[in-house]
Amino acid sequence: MRLSISMTLLILVALNIRAPLLEADMDKEIRQPAVAGSFYPGEPSQLAKMIAEMLAKTEKPSIPGDIIGLIVPHAGYIYSGPVAAYAYKAIQGMEYSDVIVIAPCHVEAFAGAAVYPGDAYATPLGDVEINKELSNKIASYSNLIKLSDQGHRFNYRGGEHSLEVQLPFLQTMLRDFRLVAIVMGSQDMQTCKDLAESIAKHCRNRNDILIVASSDLSHYHDYDTAVKLDNRVVELVNNYDYNQLFEEIKQQKIEACGGGPIIALMMAAEKLGAGDIKVVNYANSGDVTGDKSAVVGYLSAVIYKADKSSKVHVIDEKSQSEDLGKEESGSVEVDPASTVDFGLSDKDKKALLKLAREAILSVLEKHDLGLDKSRFTGVLAENRGAFVTLTIGGNLRGCIGYTQAVKPLYETIAEMAVQAAFHDPRFPPLTSEELMKVRVEISVLTPMTIVKDPNEVVVGRDGLYITRGFNSGLLLPQVAVDYNWDRETFLDQTCLKAGLPPGTWKKEGTQIYRFQADIFKEE
Repeated sequence: MRLSISMTLLILVALNIRAPLLEADMDKEIRQPAVAGSFYPGEPSQLAKMIAEMLAKTEKPSIPGDIIGLIVPHAGYIYSGPVAAYAYKAIQGMEYSDVIVIAPCHVEAFAGAAVYPGDAYATPLGDVEINKELSNKIASYSNLIKLSDQGHRFNYRGGEHSLEVQLPFLQTMLRDFRLVAIVMGSQDMQTCKDLAESIAKHCRNRNDILIVASSDLSHYHDYDTAVKLDNRVVELVNNYDYNQLFEEIKQQKIEACGGGPIIALMMAAEKLGAGDIKVVNYANSGDVTGDKSAVVGYLSAVIYKADKSSKVHVIDEKSQSEDLGKEESGSVEVDPASTVDFGLSDKDKKALLKLAREAILSVLEKHDLGLDKSRFTGVLAENRGAFVTLTIGGNLRGCIGYTQAVKPLYETIAEMAVQAAFHDPRFPPLTSEELMKVRVEISVLTPMTIVKDPNEVVVGRDGLYITRGFNSGLLLPQVAVDYNWDRETFLDQTCLKAGLPPGTWKKEGTQIYRFQADIFKEE
């Protein structure tokens, strides 16, 4: 018997697998595997081999910053494992002390989110210790988050798989970590917000935390329908638009069984300073089995805090510092890069600039904007894509916008002004003192046109949007003027903004779009 135990331990060490808890730990509360042998191999060596083979076939994604979070699927490994491998390969060689996994519940209904109160989660590769101190802190934030075995326990339907299937990948990629295991019984926005706030509150100023959101996408549609639905999810994730993601899931326009975990992760990561995201793989079960009659979609994405050296400023005006926090001067400066006329009069432009400032002020003073829609008619009420840029002394202080015409122009400006002031992940929220110095600039965009010949691009007239696979990046027309770039440099810099190597715009499969903008700002 002693020889048998020794040999078992030797095999586990050789596989870099942690031995399960022995008799001395039998009094501990350990959540046993529910889907070992069905969703993934139940035999340790087979499981380790399967994961190793999936990772070996996966190229490590290039992520220009510190990884804070992963979005990963949770189906059986033969279906979604290769997609999950792309996200997990991104953390190869990294070290995290604690991993927070947020997963949806398929086996029972309950309100809020349940943080596992036990001592460990077991898999065939060993036991993952629970960080009970951090779990207790996260569960103490509100009555929507609680220490509970709901969603973790076994019942007549078996045990929840969506959290469990992430653990063997994590055990393979990370040497040693502790777990906070969270299952969401309800995925309403308030639960997402509370969970994000609690995680951010108790993980602030730490760079050794990884947050994992578990979710599949559309379920049991034909292949073409699934791809269409899933592409919309990919677009919203790429745009870091968790509010719209929530609304479209709620309205059943798109599907993601772990939409709540994704949204909670995105919100928490943003609060922790990580506002960049990269979708690294997408596929569905039809790509694996060949049966395209009823498929399930899978997505892998990485959320990261971009290195400052890798960021390209969208705007870096060369103007002198001015005190513009007082009453509006009543005049508008038109950017020389602007050549597009949307029919916006000087009066319209002044109204939009004033609206942007009022929207920011309403947040700072904590009162409702009280938007009088009757003030905004004609072009102002038409759906337009637009960016709001804030600068102080010629330096960028925030820039966020919609590339597509999804809302009336006045609504877009009010919303994007607030986003640029308080939610641009590159900067802390704007203060009242800074508002006195801020200069507001607005860029109203034309629809995008695909570029068939790069020579079509005119510096000073065109903005660029480049996509390749799941990578995409956009630079406004004025950026090339501000930095005195020629056409090729502009194209290269847009590739860099997309997380692609310079020159990728020359390769087959890369799509280039151009657009123009009506650009105006406060004097």
